[in-house]
Amino acid sequence: MIKGIIIINNHGKPRLVKFYQSVESEALQQSVIRRVFQQVAARPDSFCNYLEGLVPEWGDNIKLIYRHYATLYFVFAVDQQESDLGILDLIQVFVEALDKCFENVCELDLIFHSDRVHYILDEIVMGGMVLETNIHAVLQSIKDQGKMHQDSLTQNTTGNESASSIQNRLGGQDTFQYNW
Repeated sequence: MIKGIIIINNHGKPRLVKFYQSVESEALQQSVIRRVFQQVAARPDSFCNYLEGLVPEWGDNIKLIYRHYATLYFVFAVDQQESDLGILDLIQVFVEALDKCFENVCELDLIFHSDRVHYILDEIVMGGMVLETNIHAVLQSIKDQGKMHQDSLTQNTTGNESASSIQNRLGGQDTFQYNW
């Protein structure tokens, strides 16, 4: 299970924090972030991206799996049940999705569009469990959500829109008829 996902810049400032196993107080959360950053930042880039982490708030045997891109560390704290290579691939999918959505994602995108970043992450991981690893499926969900958002802004004020017209806008050809 994924215990937490933390994106930190090179100076230790958190840019995205999502805990899937609770950490009681804000002070303890800051302590976890600081401890994770200290462990990851101390390693040279030539070392592997796996680290047996020391995070007492999440118990023993926590692995920190991370990637360092430009000025950001993408860190996933997981238990022993998770595959190291699988999580590295998941980080790659997440970064690629961010890159496609923001066209060369940078730290400022994470700061000023945190709602979109959280939405992208929620398409990939929810409740500490991996939902989707296919980049095309993730991007399609994001595209569909963007269409729905744009349409909601441009829709007339009556708000009368059928389910079939929404499905047609999202590219769904097959309709399912309910037999009541």
